[in-house]
Amino acid sequence: MTCPICRKPTSPRYRPFCSKRCADVDLGKWFSGEYAVPATDPEDIDAGAKDAKDMPQEPE
Repeated sequence: MTCPICRKPTSPRYRPFCSKRCADVDLGKWFSGEYAVPATDPEDIDAGAKDAKDMPQEPE
């Protein structure tokens, strides 16, 4: 198996990545919106937003 970021062999400690750096690069892509899970139905988006809004809040 190779690292999906740099294609080097993976490290058991950071699998499926080769290093913490590549794991962080991948996480950064999710945070920046470079990776996204597409929604096919706008109603799903509205329902998900409503469900999230209606969820009880964790005490701080």
